[in-house]
Amino acid sequence: MAEADPVPSISDASIPEPGRYFNRELSWLNFNQRVLEEASNPAHPLLERLRFLSISGNNLDEFFMVRVAGLKEQQLQGVELRSVDGLTPAQQLEAIGARADALMAEQQSVWHDLWAALRSAGINVIGTEQVDGKAEAWLREHFMEQVFPIITPQALDPAHPFPFIPNKGLGLFFDLVRESDKQVVQELVILPATLPRFIRMPGRTARYIAMESLVRRFTDLLFPGFIVRESGLFRILRDSDIEIEEEAEDLVRYYRSAIKQRRRGRIIRLEMERGVAEPVENMLQTLMQGHEAMSVDIDGFVGITDLAELVEEDRPDLKFTAYVPRFPERIREYGGDCFAAIKAKDIIVHHPYESFDVVIAFLKQAAADPDVVAIKQTLYRAGKQSAIIRALIDAADAGKSVTAIVELKARFDEEQNLLWASQLERAGVQVVYGFIEWKTHAKISMVVRREGTGFRTYCHFGTGNYHPVTARIYTDLSFFTADPRAGRDAAAVFNYITGYVEPKSMELLTLSPLNLRQRLTELIDAEIEHARAGRPGNIWAKMNSLVDAAIIEKLYAASNAGVKIELIVRGICCLRPGVPGMSDNIHVKSVVGRFLEHSRIWAFGNGKALPNNDAKLFISSADWMPRNFDRRVEYMLPIENPTVHDQVLDQVLVANLLDNEQSWVLNADGSYERLKPEGKRFNLHHYFMTNPSLSGRGAARRKDVAVPKLSLGKRG
Repeated sequence: MAEADPVPSISDASIPEPGRYFNRELSWLNFNQRVLEEASNPAHPLLERLRFLSISGNNLDEFFMVRVAGLKEQQLQGVELRSVDGLTPAQQLEAIGARADALMAEQQSVWHDLWAALRSAGINVIGTEQVDGKAEAWLREHFMEQVFPIITPQALDPAHPFPFIPNKGLGLFFDLVRESDKQVVQELVILPATLPRFIRMPGRTARYIAMESLVRRFTDLLFPGFIVRESGLFRILRDSDIEIEEEAEDLVRYYRSAIKQRRRGRIIRLEMERGVAEPVENMLQTLMQGHEAMSVDIDGFVGITDLAELVEEDRPDLKFTAYVPRFPERIREYGGDCFAAIKAKDIIVHHPYESFDVVIAFLKQAAADPDVVAIKQTLYRAGKQSAIIRALIDAADAGKSVTAIVELKARFDEEQNLLWASQLERAGVQVVYGFIEWKTHAKISMVVRREGTGFRTYCHFGTGNYHPVTARIYTDLSFFTADPRAGRDAAAVFNYITGYVEPKSMELLTLSPLNLRQRLTELIDAEIEHARAGRPGNIWAKMNSLVDAAIIEKLYAASNAGVKIELIVRGICCLRPGVPGMSDNIHVKSVVGRFLEHSRIWAFGNGKALPNNDAKLFISSADWMPRNFDRRVEYMLPIENPTVHDQVLDQVLVANLLDNEQSWVLNADGSYERLKPEGKRFNLHHYFMTNPSLSGRGAARRKDVAVPKLSLGKRG
C-alpha cells in the first residue's frame, strides 16, 4: 500500500536536537497499527474487518521487503548513517523488530476474534479437526486430484540441495520416521503460489480449509509408510528493493534483470509457527542462508495477508453496502462531450465518489476524435486491465501522435509497466522511460486538438494514479482544464522528461526536483510574515506522509511566529506537534476508514483566516518527503477557478478537518488517539457518498446543498 524511498539519513555531524522528530519507520508502524485497529472496529461489517486485517499484513510484508531490507543492507555494509531522529541502522532495526513483533501478535489476536465471529456468521475455517464422512471424502479426493500432482516433497539430505523458496513463499517442514526401519527422514514441501491458500468446500454453508491444513490432513497419502513426528509451517520475505545503477545503459534491460534478481533477494524475515523445535529453525536458517534474517515465532496463522481470499465469499450482508460512483453531471449536460464541458469551465472530479470513468472517457474521446492530433500521458501505476492503455493504443492506431512516459521504477509495478510499454511500442506509441535517477511521479495527461484555425490543449492533472482499481478505493482529485497556461506548462513538463529540456519559466505549475521545495518554503514564509504583521497566518495541508526535516523545521518556525497549522497526514509523520515553544500551533490528524485518503491538497490563508476566497490553494502529486522534493518529477498546481476553489477548500479540506468518526489525533509523545465524537457526529466518507460535489454539478447544482463549515472566521 505504501511506496518507499531510500532510508532518510544524516551525517553524525548534523544529528538534530533529540526530540524534534519522530522516527520515520516507527511512525509508519504506528500507521499500520491504525489500519489494524479498523479490523476491530464494530462499525465495520465483518468481512470488511477481515479485509483491514489482511491489508495490515500486506503492508507489513512490503515494509520488511523494502524499508527493513534497506536498513539491513546498511548494517551489513557497516554504514552508520543515522536517521533524522539520530538512530543508527542497528538501533532502528532493534526498535522495529520489537514493535513489529508486537504488531504481529496483535494481528493474531484480532484473527482469533474474527475467526470466531465468522464461524458464528456461517463462515467456518477448519483445521485438522474431524468432519463428516462426506466432507472427508471430498477433501481426500480434492487433495489427490488438485494438490498431490502439484506439490513435490523433497528430502533434506546431502544428496538433495535445498530448494529455492520464492519471496512470500510458504513451506512445510516434516520430521518423519520410516516405519520399516525407524530411520529418521526430514522432508520439505513448498506450497506453490499457483494454488489458492484457502479451498472452499462444496455446500451452501461456507467452509474453508487452508492449504497447509489440507496437506497435513493427508500425510498418509503424501508419505505412506512414515510416521509424522513433527511438522512446522514457515514463510520467508526477501529483499525486494531495486537499486538503480546510474551507469545502466538500457533501463528496460536493467529492470528485466533486476526483477528476476529480486525474486532471489536476501532473506529478510523468517516466520515460523510457534512450537517448532529450535534445532529445526536453526537448520532452516542455515539451509536458506538466512542467519542475518529477522525471525519471529507466530502463535496462529502464518501469512495474514492471505486472509484476503476469505473476503471474496459472497456475503453482501457482511460487507460495505455497494457504492456506485457518480458521473459528473456537467459532462452529461454537454452530451458526454468532455472537451466541450472542459472548454466551458474547469472541472474537478473527486474520486472515488465521482467515477474514474470520466478520465477514461476523456482519453477515449481523444482517441476517437479526428480533430485530436496529439496525446501525451504519464503512466506510474495503471493496473493489470487498463482502459487507459487501450485508449492510447487506439489513438496510435488512428494515426495520432501519442507519447507515453512509462515509469519503470514504480515499486512492485515494474513488471506490469514493462508489459504495458511493450504493448504500447508495438502499437506505434512513442514510449519514454524518463530519468534514470528520478521517478516520474507527476500524473498528467494532455490532449492537443485542432479547433478552428489553431490548436487548443486540454489537460488532466491527478493527485492519484491512472489505475482503475485504486480509483475505486483511494480518495483523489482529477482536475480538467483548457487554460492555455496549463497547456503550455504541461508541454514543458513532457519536454523536460522526454528530452531533458529544463523549463526556464512556468506560468502555473511548480515542478520538482527544480523548485517545488523552494516554492513551498516561500508560501510558508509568507504566512509567517502575515502573522508577524498582525494578520492571520494559516496553513491547512493534506498529504500521505510528512518526513522532510527542512520543511518540518520551517513549520516549527511558522508555529513559533503564530501561524495556525492544521495537518491531515494519513501515514508517516515525523513532525512532533503540540510541543511548547516548538510546535504549539500545529495540530496533526490522520483519517483511516472505508477509503484510503490519498489526495494532496495545500491551502495558505494569505493573510486571512481559512477558508476564504483569497486563500492560495494547490493540488499536487507530491508528499512532503525528501524523495518528492529532490528525486522525483512532481507538480504543484494552483486552483484559481472559484467553483473548484470552493469545492476543494470548503468541501474536501473542511470535511477532512470535521471528521470525528474515523480520525486519529497525533499527540506530542508520538501516540495516536482515536477521536471520540462529542455532539454531532461527522463521517467524512459517508458525507461525500451522500452529498454531490460543487464543481461537477453544472445546472443541477442546488443552492441548498449542505457544505460543512468550521467556525474559523468562515466568510458568509
